[in-house]
Amino acid sequence: MTYIGSDILARELKKGSAELLILSLVEDRPRHGYEIGSLIEQRSGGLLRFNVASLYPLLYRLEKRGWILGRWVEKPGQRRRRYYRLTADGTAEARAEVALMHDQISRAAPSPSGPKPA
Repeated sequence: MTYIGSDILARELKKGSAELLILSLVEDRPRHGYEIGSLIEQRSGGLLRFNVASLYPLLYRLEKRGWILGRWVEKPGQRRRRYYRLTADGTAEARAEVALMHDQISRAAPSPSGPKPA
């Protein structure tokens, strides 16, 4: 089912959460770029899709910031792939982003029991 404005929603979600999505996917184990893009698309039910022109520059930017570390791996019978893993700085950044999101959500959508005292 397609909703009005779903393209706009997908674009805004990508802008606001792309880095956190990638950091969370490489938290458990190293992954290559194509796998990262595929998992994002699969887990979002197709709502979020990254093409090569947007995903790889984002991966390079995260690597330049020191949040992920890439390593070329060559396996017999396969093409060479760059696998990315989360660094200690990337873990700290992901935790800070999650805390910020929780804070923003709690401010935007107060609990059903009423507002929290200041």
